[in-house]
Amino acid sequence: MTEKEKMLAGRPYKSFEPQLFEERQLAKDLNYQINQLHPFKLEERNELLRKLLGRTGTQFHIEPPFYCDYGYNITIGENFYSNYNCIILDCAPVTIGDNVLLAPNVAIYTAGHPIHYEPRNEAYEYAFPVTIGNNVWIGGNTVINPGITIGDNTVIGSGSVVTKDIPANVIAVGSPCKAIRSITDEDQQYYFRNLKF
Repeated sequence: MTEKEKMLAGRPYKSFEPQLFEERQLAKDLNYQINQLHPFKLEERNELLRKLLGRTGTQFHIEPPFYCDYGYNITIGENFYSNYNCIILDCAPVTIGDNVLLAPNVAIYTAGHPIHYEPRNEAYEYAFPVTIGNNVWIGGNTVINPGITIGDNTVIGSGSVVTKDIPANVIAVGSPCKAIRSITDEDQQYYFRNLKF
């Protein structure tokens, strides 16, 4: 197996072999172009993002700066919005559903390194997929670690560190992030009672 095949299969691999290094350099070039564009050049930026990412919906908006390792392992659904300074280390697939909102400084990491120093010093690493469902809102300065699934309709509070899967239809916060309660119809009604639309 090549190092890239090992990476995508979730096996230990070495990321500084020539093919993976070159692919990261190509992604960095596209990231650089995206992040240097004038703010009014939205369509040009979106075209570069479509070239960088594995798949996008028809409607999405990513505020620069945006950074990723490869790009081709990232799938975003319809109506995706990412605020400033999103970082996605996509050594494994990152699948993001429809109507997902990322606040500033959200970091999604599929990559990790061995706990023991000997394989770590030999430059081994690993990557496990991250999946984020539909209608999810992730608060600012949240870190999502390798191998995580976040269920549909869930809200992750600001500053959370997600180390285990989070189910659907909950509010989850903390470090480590834990579900604190379910989202209910009462949450929807609150806005109609207390806010004027």
